[in-house]
Formats: sequence, structure tokens, C-alpha cells
Amino acid sequence: MTITTRLFLKLSTLVLAAAAHASTGPVPASKTESVTDPASENTVERAFQQVVSAPSQPPALEQNSPVSIALIYPNADISDFWDRNFVAMKSRLDELNIDYNITEFSSAQLEHSLQDRHTDEVLKRADEFDFVILGPTELQVQASNIQRLSAEQQFSTFIWAFHTPDEEWSHKPAAWFDFSSSQGAQAMCDFLLQELGPDLYFGMNRGIPGVTDQQRSQEFKDCVESEGHWINLYEHFGQYQKAGGADGAALILKNFPEIYVLHNANTAMTMGAIEEADRRDAHHDLYITGWGGTRREIQKIREGKLDATPMRMSDDVGVATAEAVRYYLQGRQDEVPEIYLGRITVVNNHMTGDEIDRLMKEAFRYSGLKELQR
Repeated sequence: MTITTRLFLKLSTLVLAAAAHASTGPVPASKTESVTDPASENTVERAFQQVVSAPSQPPALEQNSPVSIALIYPNADISDFWDRNFVAMKSRLDELNIDYNITEFSSAQLEHSLQDRHTDEVLKRADEFDFVILGPTELQVQASNIQRLSAEQQFSTFIWAFHTPDEEWSHKPAAWFDFSSSQGAQAMCDFLLQELGPDLYFGMNRGIPGVTDQQRSQEFKDCVESEGHWINLYEHFGQYQKAGGADGAALILKNFPEIYVLHNANTAMTMGAIEEADRRDAHHDLYITGWGGTRREIQKIREGKLDATPMRMSDDVGVATAEAVRYYLQGRQDEVPEIYLGRITVVNNHMTGDEIDRLMKEAFRYSGLKELQR
């Protein structure tokens, strides 16, 4: 039985949203949608982004039983990306008056084998779920699990935090929800070249070899080298860990004093690099960049200890996932883009407090401005 069939059997009354959509007209975009250009000019993607960035429009649905969702994700990480999108997804589902149950399968970023076991568990219980959301520990490491989940007909599979389908895969997920690391790398390159100029020495705290680091680190490196004639003197693979970021910063400050810019590929390494710069009183010697614009990064920008970061409109991924669930319940899965990319902009140490506040209010509109209790 397909997911569409199963979901329609769960609905005793369904008012087709296509008619409602036609009668109410298009949903206005949020005031901050101009933070970045849409990732694609595709009509489906643009229309879906308008829905995500606008206030919720609760559908007229009656359910005989809750929608069942399995969430497999590495939220035991210093970055609050995962937990914030979990909160945003739940909050948007609540606003949409969709009854649901979520079963969480948590891991740390490097616990690849634990995600294997979680995938096995979900597949054994396939008939219990309508949707499975997988946030891979790393795309290629989890490629087999993505295909195994995608091949299952009992549920639909969504992927968080990646957006790079492999054309050679036999089975592909229904949709990907992410922010474009490539777009972030280009935004950071453009900003830094304008801010700092050409002909600088830089170092890098890279993550784990793979798609994410290729986009966040290598594409950034290629851009500043080709467009700004920057010279890379040192690269450190910090494994996306706080200690790895601190180690990389320590090696750079000790052995490469001519390096001025330190690129970090995620929040955890950024925090490690900042702590090492604190310990050595080296913030005047090193221009530190982050990744993602998490609450912790924004606080460090306010403190003058982080200089710039590509900030995601963080809750977009969770909101988009909730809207995708709604569309599937309404039989409108063709209106869900295969790849959804949230909005992103560069936050920097020259912005006023009011400018940062405005961006934070939009980015964390569901998960809130306070640090999450985890």
C-alpha cells in the first residue's frame, strides 16, 4: 500500500486545498524574504517558499488517527540546528491543526553506526510510520540507509540538512530540506572580499571529507583564491567537533602567524576556535568566521569575538517539512519541491543590534530567541 493510499484512508473528510487556495489567492511573502534570492526560479519552489515564509494557513482536515513520523537525526551536537527545526516543525504542525506523533532516534554527529541501527529499527517498524525524516551524519556514509528508507513503500522519506541527490542511486527520497552550503560559501566569499580585500593569507577548520565540507570549505577556498588571490597556508580537519576547532586554531596561531582569516565549517568548530583565541588573547590577530548563524554564533558576534557567519533563517527547514506533511495529506505532493532550500544571509560585526535582532526574530520565529533546553 502506498503512502498516498494510507494517508487518504486516515482522513475521513478532506477539503481539497486546491480549491481553497484558488479562492483565497496567493499567500504574501514575509517581509524578510528578500534576505536572499530564491535558490531556484522554479515555480513550484517559489510558491512553496512563499508558503513557508508566510504565516500558517490551517487547512480544513479531519483525521481518524495521528500522522506518525520517525525522526532520525544527530541532534546530540553542539549546533542547535537540529533541535530548532524539530521545534519549528512541531509548532507549525500544531498551527496547521494536524494531529501527529513523532518518534525520535538521536545520535551524535560522528555516530554513523548508531544511525545504521536506527535505520534498521525504523524499517522493522515500517508499518507504524507515515513519514521518516533522516538527518544523515554524513551523506555518503548514510547513502545506503537513505536508499533503504526511500525504497520502503509504507512511508515517505524526507532528508534534512542535505540537498544533493545521487543520480546513480536506485531509490531516492521524496524530498530534501536544507540550506545551500554552496550559496553560503559564495555569500561569505563575496562579503569577505568586499570587507577585507584581496591578497590575504587564510586558514581553515574543515569538517569531515564529504559533500558538506566540499561545499562549505572547498568552494569557499576556490572562490577567495580565484577572485581575491587569497593564499591558503593551512587546513585542519576538525571533524565538526569543538575540540577539533580549538586544535586547528592553536596550530594556526602557533605556526602560521601570518594567517589573518580562519574559516570554520560549523558551529562546534567555531566555538572551539573562539575559545582558543580567547585563551591566547588573539582576537586582534585573527578574523574568525563561523557557519550557520546559530544562536551561539550570533551571541559571539555581539561580544566581538566572531566576525562573520552565513546565517540561516533557521526555522525554515522545520516549517517547510511541516508544510510538506500538510501537502501530502491533501494529495498535493506534486506541489512540494524535490529540493527545498531555506533563506540565508551573512551576519557580521558591523551590523547594528537592531539589524541583528530583526534577522534573529525571523530566523527563530518558532524555536525562540532563548537557548534551547536540551
